[in-house]
Amino acid sequence: MEMVTKSDELVMKLLHYFITEKGYSPIVLHGAKDEIWLENLNGDYKIVRIVSNYIHNDEQFDFDILKTKQIVNKIKRTTFSLNINTLSIFINLGENVNLDKTYSNIDVVKLTEFEDIKNYKFVMEVFPDITKETDFKEKGFELFLKLTGDITKKNEIEGMKAEETFKIKKPIVTVTLIIINVLVFLLMYLLGNGSNDALTLIKFGAFQKDLILSGEYYRLITSAFLHIGLLHLLFNCYSLYVIGRQLESFLGKIKFLIVYLVSAVTGNLLSMLFSNGVSAGASGAIFGLLGSLLYFGYNYRVYLGTVLRSQIIPLIILNLLYGFIATGINNAAHIGGLIGGLLITMALGIKYKSKASQQVNGTILFIIFTGFLVYMGFFA
Repeated sequence: MEMVTKSDELVMKLLHYFITEKGYSPIVLHGAKDEIWLENLNGDYKIVRIVSNYIHNDEQFDFDILKTKQIVNKIKRTTFSLNINTLSIFINLGENVNLDKTYSNIDVVKLTEFEDIKNYKFVMEVFPDITKETDFKEKGFELFLKLTGDITKKNEIEGMKAEETFKIKKPIVTVTLIIINVLVFLLMYLLGNGSNDALTLIKFGAFQKDLILSGEYYRLITSAFLHIGLLHLLFNCYSLYVIGRQLESFLGKIKFLIVYLVSAVTGNLLSMLFSNGVSAGASGAIFGLLGSLLYFGYNYRVYLGTVLRSQIIPLIILNLLYGFIATGINNAAHIGGLIGGLLITMALGIKYKSKASQQVNGTILFIIFTGFLVYMGFFA
């Protein structure tokens, strides 16, 4: 049986603290030898590096800093982060290395004993409990077994959370909404003069500013279930199915339905500032789903960073640009729905990710945004 060295014990204590106590997750980096990268995008230090590689002079140390900056810049692009504060902990640093230099967004710590961490005020301010939470009764191999067991258990729990979040569920609400849209479309032909007839649209609850101002507030919702022409219906139902089945799976049925209905309302509220004609369609609500997916993806950007950058954001931008260029498109509803969907999702919270303070902030921002739209639409 191999002996547990002081360096091994030091590394395991650090890993145990950051993973089990502070919610950091390991980052897999190809070519990173004798160093461990940990990530917590909600932490004061979003990246913590534990470096056991021996560095014996300033030249090697400067190269390590340069390499760190390059990797951090890649993580910035992947995670849509403006600044990533990094803590590099060196446990095998030579005496000839000068630590008096300062680096932008990178703090450096040298440890030979765990108690050395107390010498770094900037670390103790961020992690005041680090020495308390790493004071174990077990020693040697017994300590090694405990630490590795705790880390493994924590990683298993986090893996189960991720699996639960991303497991595809039956899109019951999404399919129900599509069925309602189709049924209402058919009823406009059975009980009226079709989906292109203005009077039929008004009869079934289409958006019309003057009627809403007269007290028919239900049109802020009902108009989202009406469509003008078959192509309009098919396009929105297809978009709802593609986006909805994913987001419903991520958020859960109740939150998903709230986001959809609220986005329809905020989209129509913003439309009241720019449109007085008859309009209908689920596109405001669908843009709200895109806003919600944007917020969800940002919170899970470790998993969805590439999808955000290559699919979701370009899709939103292209559709908004098309709405500005093409005629007959209510782009105000798109923008109102997009913002409303994002803010209501922030208020409702993302499971395993959102803090209470984030939900409070989201609630406040949503109330301000909706209150502004109501005031401008009804009283200004």
